[in-house]
Amino acid sequence: MQKLLTLSEKISKYLIAAVLVIVPLLPKFPFIKVPGTYVAIRFEDILMLLLAIALIPKFLMDYKKIWKDKIVVAILIFFAATFLSLISGFFVTQTIEFRLGLMHWARRIEYIIPFLVAYLLIPRDKIKESIVFYFKILLIILAIAFMYGLGQRYLHFPVIITQNEQYSKGIALLWTPGAHINSTFAGHYDLSAFIVLIMPIILGAYFMLKEKLPRFLIAIGFGMGLWLLINSVSRTAQASYLLAVSVALLLLKKVKGWFIVVIISTVCMFMSSGLDARFTQAIKVLYEHVMTGKSFSYLPDFVVRADEVALTISETPSPTPIPVPVAIKDVSISIRYNVEWPRAIRAFLKNPILGTGYSSIDLATDNDYLRMLGETGLLGLSSFMLIFLAIGKVLFKAFSIKDKLDGLEKSFVFGIFGALAGTFVTALLIDLFEASKFAIIFWLLLGCSVSLIKNRLNEE
Repeated sequence: MQKLLTLSEKISKYLIAAVLVIVPLLPKFPFIKVPGTYVAIRFEDILMLLLAIALIPKFLMDYKKIWKDKIVVAILIFFAATFLSLISGFFVTQTIEFRLGLMHWARRIEYIIPFLVAYLLIPRDKIKESIVFYFKILLIILAIAFMYGLGQRYLHFPVIITQNEQYSKGIALLWTPGAHINSTFAGHYDLSAFIVLIMPIILGAYFMLKEKLPRFLIAIGFGMGLWLLINSVSRTAQASYLLAVSVALLLLKKVKGWFIVVIISTVCMFMSSGLDARFTQAIKVLYEHVMTGKSFSYLPDFVVRADEVALTISETPSPTPIPVPVAIKDVSISIRYNVEWPRAIRAFLKNPILGTGYSSIDLATDNDYLRMLGETGLLGLSSFMLIFLAIGKVLFKAFSIKDKLDGLEKSFVFGIFGALAGTFVTALLIDLFEASKFAIIFWLLLGCSVSLIKNRLNEE
């Protein structure tokens, strides 16, 4: 068993690298369809299974130590609480089909597995080397995503998204003028969330590193990331991005750098006429709602996912167009306010403690906290927050060892602080922790950061 554990630790670096490359860049083509549902097993699920297998020797060999780890215990409590919600949804409220609910529950476990691999398997003497390696991979991923995004816009590269049942079958679409860029991601929302996640780390490295060539390459990466963020045309993500980079750079005490980045980013954002129009429209609608008391306009039975893209399906029959009345001023706001949020609140009120179970709410709620309340109740949301409380206790210890970290380590650790701030804000308006391409990378980078800090603390 010790040999298996040693092998798991050795290959963990490359398994993590494979996750970093494959999950963001491989389009979400269905691999195996699950009968009776539109859920499909994809290649990333196979990769997560390999990560889970790599964890088995660690849990068997060090189970006494692992069971005393507060972060691992918090994660296990979350799994147990949400499983209780699943049982309750099937037997008590009878609001779910058990097989479908079980798959949704298993996906939550799947998304957190990369955190456990990074946290438990990366050898302590290899953590610094691994962080440098993963940072380089992030820059390469960003460059490839940028080039593919350019290809979608100007060279008719295929668009693969999973924002509804039809698109999730792996239908190839084409970008049309005025639509969102999603690059290799399953939708523009998880592309923009991914940019919010990695940009604080990248910008932190630019200001913390001294070598000219790495800084030049990082500056190019910043430009590519900003272009992708702007062309995703996501208002929520762009506001979260400004918050995320502000937190990271101010914690790193790079005030001048923060001012320059915010000015450049803001100017570039508002040079995009599409974004300017969307922000202006949102402000007008909110102002009208607050000042006049009028409700947000909404067309019954017109189901629209938040910020859904308008794309043309290649070589498939065109669906019957649904007329949209002039009364709808901002679909994103109105569909949240009138449909998705009330639906989640009704599910929560049906069973405040355990919710109505995974899959009981439709595909989108566009507020991850309301979704958790509706599906898993107060117990589920509280146990989820308990994970971040346990992780936060470790992360904040980084301030006591700040002087022991080199430039890249500081940018990685304090970049995660910014990424967390941006992610928590974005989750107010997007179901972010359910988006696999984002969630897997989020938990992976968070696990690397916690592992790095605990390693430095052990050295002290």
